[in-house]
Amino acid sequence: MTQNAITSTSESIDRIIETVKGLSEETIRWKPSEEEWSIMQILAHIAEALPFWVEEINQLVQSPGKEWGRNHLHKPRLQAVSPAAVDAISVNEMLQKLEDVKQQVKDGIENLTAEQLAAEAPSKNPNFGTKPMSFIIDHLIDQHVNKHEGQIQRNLSKR
Repeated sequence: MTQNAITSTSESIDRIIETVKGLSEETIRWKPSEEEWSIMQILAHIAEALPFWVEEINQLVQSPGKEWGRNHLHKPRLQAVSPAAVDAISVNEMLQKLEDVKQQVKDGIENLTAEQLAAEAPSKNPNFGTKPMSFIIDHLIDQHVNKHEGQIQRNLSKR
């Protein structure tokens, strides 16, 4: 199970990187609307969110049953996509961060046991309730990056 998630996440990130490499700086930093993120903000979010979830998994391994998660107002999440943060980093640096994230995900989840993956803990997000660790991997790492890959494509379709 974790190998599939590692492969899927890595492939999504690879496709995102390939897409972005073919775009102009202006396109990467363009916001379709005030409410929508630029591609650069999407990249910054992925580069912040996936390591966050890997660390949450690490915390659950160390303290089974511990409450996990965050909401949309989590400060590091908001800071990562802030104009000041995304303006301060080059596209190449951001793409390197995404390359590094692939390894962080792999290192963080590849050795989890079936028992660890099945262990349940309560989420801070009431929409999730109590979930097994495998939910974090499937929903908040693998599917999450895949949804943002689609968001980049929607962003480009509005250009």
